[in-house]
Amino acid sequence: MWTFLIKLAVMVVLAYVLRAKPPEGTRPPKPAGLEEFDLPTAEEGRPMQVLFGKRKMKGPNVVWYGHLRSDAIWR
Repeated sequence: MWTFLIKLAVMVVLAYVLRAKPPEGTRPPKPAGLEEFDLPTAEEGRPMQVLFGKRKMKGPNVVWYGHLRSDAIWR
């Protein structure tokens, strides 16, 4: 058991010494704010885009989505 603990301690020290270090003078990245994301919204007065076919939109204005319905569950 002692040999296992000694090997474990040596491996932990080696992992700490050999870890990747950031270059000198670099700062950690700033956390992203909400304005940096393109999320779907539902705002009144915002123009709606008319698209034909399949397209990828950034930050769409979702005012209607499919034929959603709920079915009663009978037991």
